[in-house]
Amino acid sequence: MKRRELGRGGPKVFPIGVGAMSFADFYGATTESNSFAILDAAMAAGVNHIDTANVYGMGRSEETIGSYLKSRPEAREFFCIATKGSIRRHEGGKGNFVDNSPEQLEAALDASLKRLGVDAVDLIYVHRRDPDVPIEDVTETLAGFVRAGKAHGIGYSEIAPTSLRRAHAVHPVTAVQSEYSLATRSPELGLVQTCAELGVALVAFSPVGRSLLTDNPLSFEAVLDIPFLKNNPRFTQPNYDANIAMTMPFRALAADMGVPAAGLANAWLLAQGDHVIPIPGTRSVTHFQEILQGAAMELTSDDLAAIDAVLPVGWAHGDRYNTAQWAAPERYC
Repeated sequence: MKRRELGRGGPKVFPIGVGAMSFADFYGATTESNSFAILDAAMAAGVNHIDTANVYGMGRSEETIGSYLKSRPEAREFFCIATKGSIRRHEGGKGNFVDNSPEQLEAALDASLKRLGVDAVDLIYVHRRDPDVPIEDVTETLAGFVRAGKAHGIGYSEIAPTSLRRAHAVHPVTAVQSEYSLATRSPELGLVQTCAELGVALVAFSPVGRSLLTDNPLSFEAVLDIPFLKNNPRFTQPNYDANIAMTMPFRALAADMGVPAAGLANAWLLAQGDHVIPIPGTRSVTHFQEILQGAAMELTSDDLAAIDAVLPVGWAHGDRYNTAQWAAPERYC
């Protein structure tokens, strides 16, 4: 399997990574043993990129990965580990806020390293940007972590192409993370192109549209038990029913091609550029294997045209975030 660079000159990683938000009950209850099974399957398949964050389960995802690395020491040399900081919980536990101060970013990274049980991470992201702090200053803070040996590369999540250019002028940015899938095409309005120009990896989260682009989308009843989704515009009624109906032809197309819908969704992303690296999350080893089939697919121009025909740009009903969820990501189009 041809690997992709996690940033120009960065580590070579499997084309699809592991999004570890699902290790912390975000999309439903899980266990450490279940997460270990996903990581075992990843190692067996050669998948060597794990993406986590300090706020996933308020440290639980990182702790799970740390426990796995402790139980399998060879895994530390195998995996390229990325984590994120800058989101903090208000005192009393009610809601989050963004803090890009040097002191907070370093404290968060140090805590992440302790939970992961490592001396350095391969990539540290600013999870959300504080618009009141110049991104040049934040980038210099991250560069300091590289000089100190606490991280090998730096990145940002959910920033605009213009912000990326400003940051990259201070220190090479390894990766930018953004929601990108057949359901969310906004990165194509500048971010995909800017990352390619600068040699920055575009790490695509939610590549299967939070289940809409799979053969078994979450039921509406299941959505009501997931705090993030039950108030998300694409999963509230009548949008939920409309989006299930809109994606039916995609599932049929995948079946005609003899592949799982999730595999086809990831194959489409990989076809958007050699710098695009999806990081799907799952609690199911079976679903993980379906996803990985996308890495082995070589889509033709006819395949891509067929996909665009059943899911044209703008097909999704509802915004990808509600007002509260839009509080921190940078909008640029």
